[in-house]
Amino acid sequence: MRISANGIQLNYQASGPADAPTVVMSHSLAATNAMWDPQMDVLKDYRVIRYDMRGHGESDAPDMDYSLEMLADDLLGLMDALEIDRTHYIGLSMGGMIGQTAALKDQDRFLSLSLCDTMSRVPPEMHSAWDERIANARADGMEALVEGTMARWFSEDYMAAEPAECDKVRDMIRNTKVSGFCGCCRAIQGLDLTDKISAITVPTQMIVGEDDPGTPVAAHEVMHEKIEGSELVVIPNALHFSNVEQKDAFNNAYMTFLGKQS
Repeated sequence: MRISANGIQLNYQASGPADAPTVVMSHSLAATNAMWDPQMDVLKDYRVIRYDMRGHGESDAPDMDYSLEMLADDLLGLMDALEIDRTHYIGLSMGGMIGQTAALKDQDRFLSLSLCDTMSRVPPEMHSAWDERIANARADGMEALVEGTMARWFSEDYMAAEPAECDKVRDMIRNTKVSGFCGCCRAIQGLDLTDKISAITVPTQMIVGEDDPGTPVAAHEVMHEKIEGSELVVIPNALHFSNVEQKDAFNNAYMTFLGKQS
């Protein structure tokens, strides 16, 4: 389903009882809301809203530089359009960056935050890597980025053991609109929230794959230190997509945290 939010059309899926507590789920760069399929069974008793962020899936993808403020306004606009006053929120990678930004704008809208395989700051020395990804996508399309991205997201063992699941993720990457990918890369380059997130007071959890190369455990330790009362869960034998590679451990960690908020 598509709905107007913050001046664009966002695609979303809704499931679960209409009168249950709401969980809003936000995916990573170069994915879609289907990234959360491994979590849907355990969330069956919640009203779950998962959406394609700007530039991804079936949502609009204007060809321009995006910002995390813009993407946070998309999230809050979606909540407004769906008449969601307050929600539990879970975001992975870029979704975690959007969650931090939105909470700093209006944390009264959030019952809890789960910030997964993400970070609170992109240091200047990493900007060139994002410039390179943008250039590659513009020149050669998303297909050129598929295997390099998969190597950061999953272990070789997982890719060998679960080829069908990995092919689903490959399709998400290759089908991402170049305009949306590049716009979101610019947003990620602007991430600089480490000195601000101590203002977050809602219950907060971080989950990270132990072997995540792009948003490592150390980045989550910084966030954990900054956000008072937060909890940090490290998932063994997982890279960036810990919710897929180790879905059972991830689901246990998340549902345990969510249960404490009820």
